[in-house]
Amino acid sequence: MSEPIRVLHVVTHMNRGGLETMLMNYYRNIDRSQLQFDFLVHREKRADYDGEIESLGGRIYRLPPLNPFSPHYRSRLQQFFFDHPEYKIVHSHIDCMSAIPLKAAKKAGVPVRIAHSHNSNQDRDAKYILKLLYKYRIPKYATKLMACSQAAGRWMFGGREFEVLNNAIDASSYQFDQKIRDTQRKALGIDLDSFVVGHVGRFSPQKNHDFLIDVFAELVKKREATLLLVGDGDLRDHIYKKACQSCIEKRIIFTGVRDDVDKLLQSMDVFVFPSLNEGLPLTVVEAQAAGLPCFISDGVPIECKKTDLVHQIPLMVGEKAWASAIMGAAETQRRDTYDEIKLSGYDIIENARKLQHFYECVTVEEKK
Repeated sequence: MSEPIRVLHVVTHMNRGGLETMLMNYYRNIDRSQLQFDFLVHREKRADYDGEIESLGGRIYRLPPLNPFSPHYRSRLQQFFFDHPEYKIVHSHIDCMSAIPLKAAKKAGVPVRIAHSHNSNQDRDAKYILKLLYKYRIPKYATKLMACSQAAGRWMFGGREFEVLNNAIDASSYQFDQKIRDTQRKALGIDLDSFVVGHVGRFSPQKNHDFLIDVFAELVKKREATLLLVGDGDLRDHIYKKACQSCIEKRIIFTGVRDDVDKLLQSMDVFVFPSLNEGLPLTVVEAQAAGLPCFISDGVPIECKKTDLVHQIPLMVGEKAWASAIMGAAETQRRDTYDEIKLSGYDIIENARKLQHFYECVTVEEKK
């Protein structure tokens, strides 16, 4: 029996973020007798998905945090590719900085080098200009370009041809179930009749939790409600303090990182996602699969709208307009959206087949 094709995915880590969850969705659903995923990560600490990766037959290699100015990092990166000539496909998911590992892969003779865009912009922090500089170098080192959405591809690759790989999900696991809803609410200490506003995302500037808190503060002036925040990150303490300043902290549940997001979505009544920018957020697709009305900002590509449950609102209209719009969805009846998600092309089974076929085709091309 021939050995499976091994694809090396370059990531920061494999914690429970949108990108990482998307990769695991594909990894669980490919034919692993024919195709295997390995991971080059930039953290020494074990991450949430590491155990599952290893149980599925994947290998995890570790480098220090990415630092393009560090000779030590560059040396370690280059040596890795020279030491592992078995990898004929390298698939990088570190957005603008993908030029760095792909350059090292090219120098080591890796024939298939894929840059994958997962965002339609970057945080305008101290690293913003550096990221833009590396973004423009990606086409020099990548042989294939891929993106999670048209918006993400256009922003990252500047008019060059790219393929869209859907952020697909196991839609069946998100189908609304009243019993799961009630069980989750009891576990979280939420009244069965309470109006629950939900959000899933890391606490970072991009996700715009500050605005979400302002919206919720306006909302609770009009009715009793609970805000369910799923995730963790550097800004969590800041957001908690802001909630305290508005005297709404007792109405907010911070769950931290969870491995049962599919069930937590059942406990919500609406899903609110006011990001400053996104590629195509997996969580909005998941929320639609759970039958939730979704309110997204104009920083989120409308491509994520797979049902009529998605409502896009500009951030500039302010928190009062957002709160009023969310109030309008308070009486929305949940429905089963499984068929809609599947027909939209976002169910994982068919997408996993497509990705496997893509890898197999580029492997054949490389051998010619």
